[in-house]
Amino acid sequence: MQTSRRSFFSWLSAGVAVPVLAACGGTPAEAKSWPKGLSDAQWKAKLTKNQYWILREAGTERPFSHPLDKEKRAGTFLCAGCANELYSSTTKYDSGTGWPSFWKPLPGAIATDTDYKIGYPRTEVLCADCGGHLGHVFDDGPKPTGKRYCMNGGAMTFRPA
Repeated sequence: MQTSRRSFFSWLSAGVAVPVLAACGGTPAEAKSWPKGLSDAQWKAKLTKNQYWILREAGTERPFSHPLDKEKRAGTFLCAGCANELYSSTTKYDSGTGWPSFWKPLPGAIATDTDYKIGYPRTEVLCADCGGHLGHVFDDGPKPTGKRYCMNGGAMTFRPA
């Protein structure tokens, strides 16, 4: 009975927390002024429908669906919204998750925030220049950082070296 009661209150609090958190307002990209910020209309004109969904509405593409997951050439991964340099190919690795993964961003390239979109806190990764949603960072990556920056391929472009 104790376990059932605990489970019930856990589900109840999660059920209450999610709508409350969702009602708190827009995404961090909307809440802050970014160096390369644009109006919503300008973003819609500049980006593809998929890029807009990911970068401006914090969408997540299906795993294994974007070619950048398999990109192995030397070069730099850039924000698809503003061309900010985000990750060096030297920090990319195959995490097996189906999304491009990196163990370290370039200096000053990203910002982070906490999101509750799926009911519990995760560290969201944003472009430091335009505030575009890139993905999330987790603590299950390889050495030397132990981080897995799990990015949406549609949020980035690739510039070969």
